[in-house]
Amino acid sequence: MTLANVFLVAGPWQIVVVVLVVLLLFGGKKIPELMRGLGSGIKEFKDASKEDEKLEEKKKD
Repeated sequence: MTLANVFLVAGPWQIVVVVLVVLLLFGGKKIPELMRGLGSGIKEFKDASKEDEKLEEKKKD
């Protein structure tokens, strides 16, 4: 079973339980910080992949 199938199998109550567990573990104030860090990490990854593509294009020319 792949990760995508797990989310399709999960019902609304399972999702609510997971959200509650995350809130209990990290607290309401920590979640925005975690999401901000995740967003900046994704942005850095995209920027790095774009730089790699530019370098590959320069090598081909």
